[in-house]
Amino acid sequence: MVVRAASDRITLMADYSSHQKKIIERYYDRRDQIMIDRLQAIVSELYLATTDRKRDQLWKRAATAMGHLKVKPPVRDRILAKSDPADLARHLTDWLKNPPTG
Repeated sequence: MVVRAASDRITLMADYSSHQKKIIERYYDRRDQIMIDRLQAIVSELYLATTDRKRDQLWKRAATAMGHLKVKPPVRDRILAKSDPADLARHLTDWLKNPPTG
């Protein structure tokens, strides 16, 4: 399911039970925190990754999470170009205090 706007979400949610609708709504209400949590886990995994392939996969996941978090493209691109888990961790510390808004 692709959700583009709140009005589209309501239309697409017509096929779900009220219980399922509440679960979906809570997910989107907490999406910023979920993405920050996901990025924190990715940072930990990046420090533990032993192969280039695994690191590449983790950076792709980080890029996706930053996109959902609406990190500004220049910031996201700089973080990805550096490929430094410490740099991503520093940004996460800032994002915990003030979530980005693309």
